[in-house]
Amino acid sequence: MPRIELTTEIRATPEQCFELSLSVDAHQSSMSESGERAVAGVTSGVMRLGDTVTWKARHFGVPVTMTSVISEYDAPHRFVDEQRSGPFRRWWHEHRFVPTAGGTLMIDVVEFEAPAGAVGRLVNLLVLTPYMTTLLERRNVWLTDALASPEA
Repeated sequence: MPRIELTTEIRATPEQCFELSLSVDAHQSSMSESGERAVAGVTSGVMRLGDTVTWKARHFGVPVTMTSVISEYDAPHRFVDEQRSGPFRRWWHEHRFVPTAGGTLMIDVVEFEAPAGAVGRLVNLLVLTPYMTTLLERRNVWLTDALASPEA
């Protein structure tokens, strides 16, 4: 099963990083290239433990719908979102926020698995892992920039 780990340094408090990372509105803005939008569950504002959201987006030119839940929540240190229904056999995303002298070390750990057995494993390796890594990196740059702005 693929596992992606990203570490991003952000000049903001863990509380600010935690809150923005749970914002449906921020997520939609950070994923605007794929047209990602919340269509059910929590569709605006900040999510909390047990909240669900259904996302619609377009990836590789294909419309995708995914419902996820905030399954673990320890403010402002970490939370986990997991797929309830959608394109993956498994999607698990842990967000950790570690205070540093200059702000926060944000750590993303994502484990996912495409359906379709051996073909899915090949798709994981050749397509999904690089694609998902790039999406997460773009989102983290967006979060970093948003938290550095005077309005943050």
